[in-house]
Amino acid sequence: MTTPAQAATGSTVAAVIANQNGSSQTVSGYIVGQPTATSTVVTSGYPSDYALALADAATESSTAKMLYVQIPSSFRAGFGLKSNPSLKGTRITVTGTASAYFSHPGLINGTAFSKDGSSTNPTDPTDPTNPPTNSSDYDSTYYKNALGKTGTALRTALHNIITPMTKLSYDAVWNGIQDTDQDPANPNNVIELYTGNSVPKSQHGGGVDDWNREHVFAKSHGDFGTATGPGTDLHHLRPTDVTVNSARGNKDFDNGGQPVAEAPGNLTDADSWEPRDAVKGDIARMLMYMAVRYEGDDGFANLELNESTSNGSNPFMGKLSVLLKWNAQDPPDAFEKNRNEVIFSKWQKNRNPFIDHPEWATSLWGAAG
Repeated sequence: MTTPAQAATGSTVAAVIANQNGSSQTVSGYIVGQPTATSTVVTSGYPSDYALALADAATESSTAKMLYVQIPSSFRAGFGLKSNPSLKGTRITVTGTASAYFSHPGLINGTAFSKDGSSTNPTDPTDPTNPPTNSSDYDSTYYKNALGKTGTALRTALHNIITPMTKLSYDAVWNGIQDTDQDPANPNNVIELYTGNSVPKSQHGGGVDDWNREHVFAKSHGDFGTATGPGTDLHHLRPTDVTVNSARGNKDFDNGGQPVAEAPGNLTDADSWEPRDAVKGDIARMLMYMAVRYEGDDGFANLELNESTSNGSNPFMGKLSVLLKWNAQDPPDAFEKNRNEVIFSKWQKNRNPFIDHPEWATSLWGAAG
């Protein structure tokens, strides 16, 4: 067992219990067991690696003096009690959000865990090669009202969950994209959506070799333009080469066409665009988000997905059957997951549920054919 001097220093358990205000806090305490219900903490025969209870004393037995800590998937191998029962009695330091867990004072969405004076933090949110979240990390909090639902009930629940958001101006999108699409190998660059090229953040604007702001759900489909709302929503705005963006225009998405000279791997024809394989699923999930977030109840058009590739100015994007296939064929990768987390934690305070739960696409629109 380590001593307080050996471990990193955080607030006491009592202080965090008294300050459940949704802020980011760091707490130091002793692992005393695993919570399984509001007033139940087991001290042996641990059923999972999902949670632990901290107290200011290693011998504490009153649950009223314990803080229930959610263990994100990235930390379960090192701190879960089912895998590491010998951790009971160890003093650790955890950083996370001070908010209820199991309807009890808690710390959720942890970003750093340490023990024996050394830090174990595999989830640097600025490192897209090591994403900070998995789908289960927000199930007991952000998505709790959607779990177990299907079809229309699920769609309604997701719409209600993701609608509250911090809305950006179109000028602010420049800064947002430089953050969300940062090249993990070069913090001075962004990764362009269609080319996959790493280009300087500063090289944005309208020049031939610049990058600009691509509306993946074409802004003319529903005529929302660059208005604050769908026109400035980072969940579907990506950096793209100016001339490639122009070539895509407002086309719907489908398979087939001729190669795009400046963006190898992309194809296009008169009415559709096929992106490179590495971002097919990303595009599908961005469009799915837009269709669920914008339902026509906030002054904008009701956006939807359909089977057409000739939608023009109608508030639709196709081709749905192809998008479902892309969602299945190209699951969320580290870059996409990190992007979702950065938008949620630093910019809009809402998430794309189809990145966290790609299977929800099937529940809403059916299986890929």
